[in-house]
Amino acid sequence: MSVTDSTGSSAAEAEERQLSLSRAAARNLATTTKSAPQMQEISSRWLLRMIAWEEATGGTYRVNRRLSYDVGDGRVTFTNVGTDIDVIPQELTELPLLRGLDDTDVLTALADRYEQREYEAGDVIVEFGNPSNESFLIANGKANKIGPGPYGEQSVLDVLANGDHFGDEALADPESIWEFTVKALTPCTVMVLPQQAFDELVERSETLRDQLARFQEAQGRARNEQGEAAIDMASGHDGEPDIPGTFVDYEASPREYELSVAQTVLRVHSRVADLYNQPMDQVEQQLRLTIEALRERQEHEMINNAEFGLLHNADLRQRVHTRTGPPTPDDLDELLALVWKEPGFFLAHPRTIGAFGRECNKRGLYPGSVEFGGHKLPAWRGVPIFPCNKIPISDTRTSSILLMRTGKEKQGVIGLHQTGIPDEYQPGLSVRFMNINEKAIISYLVSAYYSAAVLTPDALAILEHAEISRED
Repeated sequence: MSVTDSTGSSAAEAEERQLSLSRAAARNLATTTKSAPQMQEISSRWLLRMIAWEEATGGTYRVNRRLSYDVGDGRVTFTNVGTDIDVIPQELTELPLLRGLDDTDVLTALADRYEQREYEAGDVIVEFGNPSNESFLIANGKANKIGPGPYGEQSVLDVLANGDHFGDEALADPESIWEFTVKALTPCTVMVLPQQAFDELVERSETLRDQLARFQEAQGRARNEQGEAAIDMASGHDGEPDIPGTFVDYEASPREYELSVAQTVLRVHSRVADLYNQPMDQVEQQLRLTIEALRERQEHEMINNAEFGLLHNADLRQRVHTRTGPPTPDDLDELLALVWKEPGFFLAHPRTIGAFGRECNKRGLYPGSVEFGGHKLPAWRGVPIFPCNKIPISDTRTSSILLMRTGKEKQGVIGLHQTGIPDEYQPGLSVRFMNINEKAIISYLVSAYYSAAVLTPDALAILEHAEISRED
């Protein structure tokens, strides 16, 4: 039998009756603590923080350099139909021997004379000491260029991959021999021009004969190791010899970098801007997140833009391939050998940094670390490796690693902007009031102006096509 109280309620009902103010009701009197709006897109943007910024007055920055002879060591591209590959005639002007040749008929005739050959991994494509009577273009695959070391051992001089070439200069000297061996690392498709086919076309074409004569003349010009016009001088002499006279010649058409722009129009309703500003200013928060997105786009463009992005503006002689696929300590040492004058920092995608760490673990190596601004960063040979998610990862899971020297005084990589612009909100970024339309919406034009320049070619090097997910 249940027990009831004087009001007729059971003891169980009395226990369930609310004895204090409920949490839901109490919240009506409480003030919540709010965070500022969060944004996952925001990254560390190390490139923008580490690069040295220079003023581009007038919106343009001209990079004057000492005159260099263009050695034409670019990469050749091809077309294919199935497994049949053809050389694009105009691409042959990337070869040192044919640099500057603009006769389409001659280029087409040369392209038609290239033969397609297939090599398996481990095959020798050319061998040291044999007559160098052919020109080779790597259409697909990867090969090691091997030469004798100082003590008779074999050393890897270079890694050749898609678009690379060798032997074209030897066509101008039929008596030359191979001073290295080229051995296929992977299955390779190679386009080959025999000496005989080249000589036959030289006999028939006056244009090609003139081109060959210009090339041989250019080979005799005095130049330094970087291809710059030599500065004549004397040293170690005695007595009263004639001292050579000289001058430093400049490039006739130096490159100019124009500031690029990233813009957006921020819209805020006047009612929101007037009434909903406690505890945070709505316009200020909208501007903050918009500017963060613009800065993210700015870093992306400084790396990937086809005109001034660092991935596209590294000198072809400053681009190297991995020796085995994933990024290894040997590959980073190769980058350091290219940017050896005060290297500043590496820049790589976080996944690429992870792949490099795995390769170190396999070898029992433990890369060091450096402290920077309260952050502990991985480093190689004392050079920090900064993460950057703007460096792309290809569909085949490969990416790139950049190494750069920064600063105008060091003839390095610099960022370009202009400060003191109208309605400047941050250096190189302006927030300009536009109007209030008939729907009471306030509009602000937010603009960021920027670019990047590589002052000398040896300030930037790139390790290309590094595998970041490889199964052992």
